[in-house]
Amino acid sequence: MSSMPTQSTYITSHKNYANDKSKVMPQIVINTRPVERAAPLTQHLQAAGLVVIEMPMLTLRPRPTTDLDIALMHQWLAGAYKALVVVSPTAAASGLAVWQSLEHEKRKHKTKDDNDKYAHSLLEGLSLPSPLVAVGEATAAEFSQVRINTTDYQILQPETANNEGMLAMTEIDSLQAGDKLLIWRGLGGRRLLVDTLQARGVHIDSIAWYERTMPIDAMAEYQQWQQAFLTHSTTSDIALPKQPKPIVVISSAAAFEHWSSIVNDEQSKTLKKEQNSDAVADIEQRLSLTLKDFFYVVLGERLANMVDAQQLSYWRVEDLSPDTILSAIHSKI
Repeated sequence: MSSMPTQSTYITSHKNYANDKSKVMPQIVINTRPVERAAPLTQHLQAAGLVVIEMPMLTLRPRPTTDLDIALMHQWLAGAYKALVVVSPTAAASGLAVWQSLEHEKRKHKTKDDNDKYAHSLLEGLSLPSPLVAVGEATAAEFSQVRINTTDYQILQPETANNEGMLAMTEIDSLQAGDKLLIWRGLGGRRLLVDTLQARGVHIDSIAWYERTMPIDAMAEYQQWQQAFLTHSTTSDIALPKQPKPIVVISSAAAFEHWSSIVNDEQSKTLKKEQNSDAVADIEQRLSLTLKDFFYVVLGERLANMVDAQQLSYWRVEDLSPDTILSAIHSKI
């Protein structure tokens, strides 16, 4: 994972462009993905010549495993569900740990003191009780860390790593009224898959292995970056209105809510300071940015609608692969 640029390194990297009149200002991209998921996108965009600022708007915090969660896992292992959908690497890792624990206890109980049989059962690997749909390469990769017997059922991936891609899969599209589907996920998130299948009469159970919260230092990191950006803007030869707007990558509604809260709070504080000091809020001497001072890359229809409702400039992507995001950015630069 790349480290968070400091104010001094940010300014230094940009002065080189400001001093060379033959070069245009670099495009800044703010990567708001959680720390655990930020590096591949950051590295891909940096390799393409973009200036990337990692500024996570989500922290993934494990939730306590409840008796209901364990009961749902037992039902899944008993074959009660037509399929299991796993929506993220974090959900995969969390669910896999519980799955291994339950399987360990079951096999240990069955074999009792027969160590040879127990050892042989471990070599056979975990047995899938239903097709497993992993949304994306990173999610599927979590299951490659352990031995899983796929003789009866496979670990599958949608062609497009999102809700729409899952709905197009035969294993999901064929679900009918009365069928049951289990989802491993985080608390909250998109509901297109759930709403569509429930409208069809499919019974949905889900286990939220983690929740998304705002990082403790998110506000401080934004303030530091904004100060560096505006300081550079007032000392460079390129006026702020003529600089390319920073691009913010937003992958979830929670991340956008946290981002909006931070930007609006900082703007509100600055306005109060200006009112108290009778300062002139000239665009080239501004002390804060607004949501409209950024472009946005957003995932899917729900986020696009949220951003559009605030009349912000954006482009929509249907998956979060680094190639997809880079293509979207290049289409607008």
